[in-house]
Amino acid sequence: MSVTTPDPKPGAAVNPRRRALRRRRLLGALFALPALLLLGALVVYPVLFSVGRSLFDATGDRFVGADNYLEMFQDPATLKAVRNSALWVVVAPALLTGLGLVLAVLTEKVRWATAFKLVLFLPMAVSFLAAGIIFRLAYDQDPERGVLNAAIVTVHDAVDPPAPYPTARARPGRGLDGSPGAGYTSEALRPGTDAVLPFVGVAPEAVPGGAAPARAPGPAAGTLTGAVYLDFTPGAGGRQGAIDPNEKGLPGMTVELLRGGTVVTTAETATDGSFRFDGLTDTTYTLRVPASNFAAGYAGVDWLGPALVTPAIIGAYLWVWTGFSMVLIGAGLSAIPRDALEAARVDGATEGQIFRKITVPLLAPVLTVVFVTLVINVMKVFDLVYIIAPGPVQEDANVLATRMWLVSFGGGNDQGLGSALSVLLLALVVPAMVFNIRRFRKGGS
Repeated sequence: MSVTTPDPKPGAAVNPRRRALRRRRLLGALFALPALLLLGALVVYPVLFSVGRSLFDATGDRFVGADNYLEMFQDPATLKAVRNSALWVVVAPALLTGLGLVLAVLTEKVRWATAFKLVLFLPMAVSFLAAGIIFRLAYDQDPERGVLNAAIVTVHDAVDPPAPYPTARARPGRGLDGSPGAGYTSEALRPGTDAVLPFVGVAPEAVPGGAAPARAPGPAAGTLTGAVYLDFTPGAGGRQGAIDPNEKGLPGMTVELLRGGTVVTTAETATDGSFRFDGLTDTTYTLRVPASNFAAGYAGVDWLGPALVTPAIIGAYLWVWTGFSMVLIGAGLSAIPRDALEAARVDGATEGQIFRKITVPLLAPVLTVVFVTLVINVMKVFDLVYIIAPGPVQEDANVLATRMWLVSFGGGNDQGLGSALSVLLLALVVPAMVFNIRRFRKGGS
């Protein structure tokens, strides 16, 4: 008689495996717990708090529902920030992706490609704070401080020289009537007269180095002579309206001779400020020192004015991020099969055709990821806008991030509206982030 043993229960052999799997999952959860706690404390809680805070008023005591969101789209300053953010999203990522693509292709054709990439990537090592300070100085309208305007003014003055004495003014009550904008006119004069035209308002260091002591040529028959000079004696003293020994002539000044209101001829003052008109008939004339002598010099471009401040800040952003775009696209370019490019060259395709019909289509996934990453980045831009834009034009340069900070902490003290702006910014960023994550997952699968 044989003894049969009962069959084991169906799940008995599986239980140890399940227990081991549970232990591994528990162990993984324990390792992930610190990161999850940090994620919850630094990301999830602030997001939920901001959403809740956006439903209350500035004090945080009264529930207002969607009023902050309605006010957000009725505030002109906020609408301008939305428009500026849209401009950033449309312009900056497209320019950066295009520049990165062109530079990545070109660097493959130069001998020192690595050094070239390093130089272009170096701005990424500079913080936005430092980059903002650098470009705030570079964009300064004063050519003595702003390097861009210094270059522009130098080129402009080489083509169109500035007026010789932009600050000069006629000595009041000494025979010259008018203003710098209209020019100065003398009283009626006859040939044989020596006219003395005194000016002030010229700093001693602004007088040309070749200026000689002022001297009037002296009257002569049939001529009208005189001198244009700086009526200022160093160390005080001297007589107003009369040439003193230590006073300098103003060379290069244009003087016009008028008869009946019509310009007869012109002369330019010599190094001692003297001028002379010969061969005149015996009638009355007047002298005019035209406004062209006093026109203000070209001051350069107002980069940080209301019209150009946003494009100027976008230019600074391009300087920082072009290297990033180039390196990422260059990595994608190095993965393109070379046999496809060589086959196209063998078939007679030009480099332009290869670029348009092979390189760009094969790089489309990389270009998309770079573009979307930059879109996410520009929607959150804050540092450059806040640092570069001067106070008077801050509102003209505002984007959503700077507007959110100004409303909440920069004087507005309305954290309800500021929280609503942060929720709007999050809602705009999330779709781009989801799109990018899906692209990465497809690339990894």
